[in-house]
Amino acid sequence: MAALDTTSSIPNPLVSHGRHFGRTVFTLCNYPSLLTNGILRLEQMEDNPLEDFPAEEQREHRVFEQLLDSYPGLLDRLKDGSEEEILHVGELIGKGATGARGDDTKMLKAVVLDWIAPNGEAIQPPLHRNTKIDRGFNHELTGSLLCPAGLNWNDPQTKENLRSGKMLVSGDQWPIFLYAKQVYDPEDPWCGLLRSRLLVLAYKYVFTSPSSVDREPKATRSGNARLHGMISVTIASIAYIATQVRFALSSSSVFSRTDTTTDSETFYHSLLDLLEDTEESLEVDELLTWWNCQIFPTSSAAKRPISANSALSKIRQKCIALKQTTNLDIISA
Repeated sequence: MAALDTTSSIPNPLVSHGRHFGRTVFTLCNYPSLLTNGILRLEQMEDNPLEDFPAEEQREHRVFEQLLDSYPGLLDRLKDGSEEEILHVGELIGKGATGARGDDTKMLKAVVLDWIAPNGEAIQPPLHRNTKIDRGFNHELTGSLLCPAGLNWNDPQTKENLRSGKMLVSGDQWPIFLYAKQVYDPEDPWCGLLRSRLLVLAYKYVFTSPSSVDREPKATRSGNARLHGMISVTIASIAYIATQVRFALSSSSVFSRTDTTTDSETFYHSLLDLLEDTEESLEVDELLTWWNCQIFPTSSAAKRPISANSALSKIRQKCIALKQTTNLDIISA
C-alpha cells in the first residue's frame, strides 16, 4: 500500500512515485538535495557539459534526469517553485522511497528464512523471524551465504576470523549468495553473478506478489510492478533486491546508509558501478534478458540472446570488429 501524505487521507502521487522510483532507479538518496542540486546544475550546464563535472555529480544528475522523465510536469513545477516547494517535493518523494525500503526490509526479514531452509527440513539451530542477532556470520547457514566470494567458509580459520570481526568485510566484497548455486569461478567472475534462486524469489516477492514466489511466471502482472506499469527489470532494481537480501541475512537490526557494519551503501553502489559500466554492456544485456525471462517472460524485454553460431551473430561480430578497427585507425592517426 502506498505511503500516505500526512496532510491528506489520499495517497500523495509524489509519495507513491517515490516508492517505485526508489526500488527501481535509485534508493539510497537524499531527494531534497537531489532536486536542489539538479536545478542548479541545469543552469551550470548551459556553459559546461555534464562530462566536465565530477563522476559522482554525473551519476547524481543522471538520476535527477530519470526522475524528471518518469514524472511528467515535475521539471516545470521545480523551475516555477520556491526553494521551500522544491524541498517539499523532495521530501515527499524521499518519504515514498524510504517507506518502501522499510516495508521491504520488514517483510524480507521473516520470509527469507523460508527460502534458505533446507528442503523439507527446519533450520538448525533455529533462527528467529523477528530478531536478527543470531544471523550473519553467527549462524552456519546465513554465514555460508554471506561469506565473500573467493573465501572458503568451510575453512575453520576463515570462519572464525569472520565471526570474531578480525576479518572485516567491506561492501564491495560480494557475498557468495549472489551467484547461481553459490558457485564462484575466479577465472570467470561474471559466470552466475546475480542469478541466484534467492534473488529471484525476493524480486518476485517485492515486485510481482508474495504468492508469485511459489508459482511459475504468468502473463498477468500484479503487485508493485502492475501498479506502476513495470514490464521489464531494471539494473537498479536488481541491486536493490541484492542489498535487501544481504541485509536480511545479516545480524544488523536497523537498515542505515551510514552503517559501517553492513556497509549497505558501498555494496549497493558497487553493484551499480559494475552494471552501469559501458565496458560490461554485453554481460549486462545478457543478465537483463535472463532476469526478464524469470520475472516478465511474456515481455519483449525477455527476448532470448542471439544464437552464438547464427548468421545474425556472425554479422554482428563482423560489425563490432570493423568498428574496433576503425577506432584504432583513428587513434593511431
